[in-house]
Amino acid sequence: MRVLFVSLGCDKNLVDTEVMLGSLSGGTYTFTDDEDEAEIAVVNTCCFIHDAKQESVNAILELAERRAAGQLKALVVTGCLAQRYQDEILTEIPEVDAVLGTTATEELVHTLEDILGDRKERERLLIEDLSKRPSGNQKRLRTAGTATGYLKIAEGCDKRCTYCVIPDIRGPYRSIPMEDLVAEAQTLAQEGVRELILVAQETTVYGTDLYGEKKLPELLRRLTPIEGIEWIRLLYCYPEEITDEMIETVAAEPKILPYFDMPIQHASDEVLRRMGRRTNRAELEEIIGRLREALPDVCLRTTLITGFPGEREKDHEILKRFVKKMKFDRLGVFTYSREEGTPAAKMKPQIPARVKKARQKELMLLQQEIAFRKAAKMKGRRLEALIEGRIVDEALPLTVAAGSAGEKGARYVYAARTYRDAPDVDGLLFVESERELLSGDLITVKITGSREYDLLGRETV
Repeated sequence: MRVLFVSLGCDKNLVDTEVMLGSLSGGTYTFTDDEDEAEIAVVNTCCFIHDAKQESVNAILELAERRAAGQLKALVVTGCLAQRYQDEILTEIPEVDAVLGTTATEELVHTLEDILGDRKERERLLIEDLSKRPSGNQKRLRTAGTATGYLKIAEGCDKRCTYCVIPDIRGPYRSIPMEDLVAEAQTLAQEGVRELILVAQETTVYGTDLYGEKKLPELLRRLTPIEGIEWIRLLYCYPEEITDEMIETVAAEPKILPYFDMPIQHASDEVLRRMGRRTNRAELEEIIGRLREALPDVCLRTTLITGFPGEREKDHEILKRFVKKMKFDRLGVFTYSREEGTPAAKMKPQIPARVKKARQKELMLLQQEIAFRKAAKMKGRRLEALIEGRIVDEALPLTVAAGSAGEKGARYVYAARTYRDAPDVDGLLFVESERELLSGDLITVKITGSREYDLLGRETV
């Protein structure tokens, strides 16, 4: 039976998809990316913001048409949208055979057996306790490339920011036991993973529920000796939870990249208070200062929200000044998404969409100038780079293609990433080499220039 998986949303969701793929592998099922070939479809959904919700709904409806036409024998919906809108999906889209909540994905094999066996007594809705302890080191079929692997270290969240639905659909914060994570990382290394990316709704409080204290530094120290793992990257580090021990661990371990993905959402104290965030502007500046002092080459990434209920022009100006002052290396801006059931959805005044968009554009233009200048200043530096893949001639960046091709024999161009670039969210390094390289190779590159957010360079010794 050929199965099509549609995985939407974040990298944490991607890990769930890979585990589901693993549970179906090695027997009855094979996998396909072609809708026309598929006999079974599984949609792993997201509903964090409106656009993600709409993308998930559209994917389900498209496959529901194929199920209604008899082109699919089973259609299963999993993930965040399934957890949050379980009744609506079953009622409004009868072509969906089963809905699995966020803690019920282990039931996929049995669910498909019931559907394909045409059992009349089967369950269409499988929702389990959101406080269920997650386990690690499960069989996975990775889809993120040979050299990069995500390690999900926890599930859920306890923060309860006023705009966020995650605690209601993913449950409270539950750490995965450290032994499971070390074993899973070893398995990933044996499969060829060189860059290990730690993810969770919040990585910085790892262990507090299991061990009574923050254990991320200890976990990192246990991961660094694993042979084959060359880079360890941290995502989703809440600023108020970054400790001196954590900073010292990053500084002391060469494998741990000096890269902090640190969502702050705003810089106006009043807006931060209404968001339910646990820092103010002064504290954010202090944390950023500590990171830059201890890690001079640190790359800081953050995300912001514009148009939060009650955000005044004064608050927006505070945020603009903060962005100018902090000069983040990487920055993304989202417009506020009004999610039913959250405290923020009832707050007044709600900001008009045109105002949200205008403020988003202002911040992105401001950050663009900062990012382009930072990229230009990288010229002349030597950095380690992880090769992603070869670029075909037709797709060469113009400034690279106009270089010194042919002077020293064959010239190849590759897409790569440095420590400053997380996959899918940051820029790329386009690197010239006189030899053929493979995805996953780590090489030294001299930066020769930049092209907007991306860097250009040549392999060097």
